This record gives sequence, structure tokens and C-alpha cells, in this order.
Amino acid sequence: MLSLDVTLAFRGFDLSVRHALPITGLTALFGRSGSGKSTLLRVIAGLEPSAKGRVAWQDYVWQDGRHFTPAHKRGLGYVFQDTRLFPHLTVAQNLSYADRRAHGLPGPGMADIIAALDLGPLLARQPTSLSGGEASRAAIGRALLTRPRMLLMDEPLAALDEARKAEILPYLERLRDQIGTPILYVSHNMAEVARLATHLMLIDAGRITHHGPVEVLLSDPGIAPALGLREAGAVIETTLTHQHEDGLSQLATSAGPLLLPRIEAALGSRIRVRILAQDVILSRSRPTGLSALNILPATVTDLRTGSGPGALVQLRLGQGHILARITRRSASDLGLAPGTDCFAILKSVAVARANIGTVLPK
Repeated sequence: MLSLDVTLAFRGFDLSVRHALPITGLTALFGRSGSGKSTLLRVIAGLEPSAKGRVAWQDYVWQDGRHFTPAHKRGLGYVFQDTRLFPHLTVAQNLSYADRRAHGLPGPGMADIIAALDLGPLLARQPTSLSGGEASRAAIGRALLTRPRMLLMDEPLAALDEARKAEILPYLERLRDQIGTPILYVSHNMAEVARLATHLMLIDAGRITHHGPVEVLLSDPGIAPALGLREAGAVIETTLTHQHEDGLSQLATSAGPLLLPRIEAALGSRIRVRILAQDVILSRSRPTGLSALNILPATVTDLRTGSGPGALVQLRLGQGHILARITRRSASDLGLAPGTDCFAILKSVAVARANIGTVLPK
């Protein structure tokens, strides 16, 4: 549990957060640029000594009105946007430096981190010879080898192009699922958050506005405007059941089978899929003669309209929920209301590869 009751004032901006939050798996702190994400992370890390209030992790009180624990004594790992590897040391020497600083603290060892991040081929290289993705992996490994109570990551993929991001995301999933160190991950990229996060905190103008399990928040139509309507979309958990010869993978959902372009994973793997609201079409009856392969029974559970022509529909899909973004006219013509049964239609190719990831084992 991370307990926060802090304020910090700048010219034209003030941070005020009062929350007690469970930090397990990967918790994403999401907000637009300038919302206070990185500032809050720096307060937690002890890098903003002028912050007033109380910060505590479990039974460790890092600051209150009587004392302030400096950053190097909080037992936290910090990964910045720029990797800050020591340029005069090899990757192996950067890792060894962190390992020695840990002074025998419990946690994943050197071999575990090298394996999880596939750092073996990089050990003899200098940081200046690494690609952006390779340098990020080395920086994450170095931070983890200090055996931190919690790993703080401040938009670690922001400087990478899409190809390098796609390269490193599976490693972050592996850390989340295998290493066990809680991660607080700052991002303004919803695709990253939806793929990686187990818990989500939304911050706006220096205030935490919502927090909860990622699958609950992302399927809430009332929160979608804060995320950006083009980014509105929910995540569902599926199981990979079949690889078809025509290049499609079949996933089992609680509402029926889902066909997507081939996913390279073992049969039985649990797969997280983000479905954008704008990619979902609704029908009151089961349609025929369509090119779309995914037609799943659903029930309307909520419907929100604003001042414009659009409507956002929340649908119960088996045991989970998704969103559909349609026009108000369509919602009216279809007679949609909470309790209405319908069918959700999704093109197989509509789900981008970046919106498919692994999920935590239960």
C-alpha cells in the first residue's frame, strides 16, 4: 500500500494528492502532458524535498511533518526517460555496480534479470553502441538489481520509435509477471497502459481523479472523455485455443470465439486484447453476409451521450465489458437502452498488434 497526502506548489500549478493505493503488479499513472504525473513520481521518489505532507510505503514513513527520508534511502529504483547508464562502463559493469549497491538485499539476482530482459548478448557492449530499446532494457535491469521495494518508471518508452517500443513491451510484460517487484509506471500513451497495467490511476491538473483495476476503468463510458474518445476502448482477457492455417489465431472469450491475425504464442496462453470503441459495430439481430468474422452476443449496460452527435455504449460481453462508439442517431434507431440485447461486430484486422499482450497468470 502506498499512502500519499502531499501538496507541492509551483507558479501556475499545484499538486494535491491524498490517496492510499495498492501497488501490485504494474500500476500506471496516466494523464495528459502537464497533468502532474512525473511531479508526483518525483515526490514519491524523494526528489522533491519541498513537497509538504506524508508519503509512506507499507510500514515505512518516508516523510511527514517531522522528518524526510532522502531519495537514496527510500529503497526505490528509478528509470528515467533517458537511460542514464554510465557511459564509461560496459552493460555488465553497469549491472554489477547496481548489484554491489544492493548489499545482499533479497530480490531477483543477476542471472534472473539478465534472463528476463535478454541482456546476455549486450553484456560486453558500451552504452553508446546500444539501440534505444537495448539501452532501455539495460537501464531497467540496473534499476532492478538495486533490489528496490518498488520500481518507478517515468515514461521509459517516450524516446523510442514504434518499432523499438514493440521490441521492449514483451520484456516489460515479463517483468510484471515474473520478477514480482511492484512497478509504478508513468505514461501518456494509452496503448502502453492498456497492454501493461493491472491497476490504473488517472491524474488531471495535479489531482488523482480515478483509480481502480484497468479492465474496470477502461470499460467505464463515464471516464472515456478524460482518456480521449479516440483512445476509448476496453481490455478483455482471452485464451489462445487454435492456430488456423489461413494465418488467423482463435481466442476463447467468455462470450464466444474471437479470430485475430496470428498471435505468436503457445496454445493455452492467456492473452489480453484491447478493443477500441470506434472499431465495434452493433446490430440488434445477428447479421449474415458480412466480411467481419467476429460477431458476439452482448447486452447494453450503459449508454452515454454528450453535446455532439456521438454516443458511447457499454456492453456486457460474457463476463467482461467492452465499449462501442456510435452516433446518437444509430443508438436511437436501434432502440438501445440498458438491458437491450444485441450483437457486437469486430473486424479481425481492426485489432492492432500493439493492442495484444499477455496477462498475469492467476
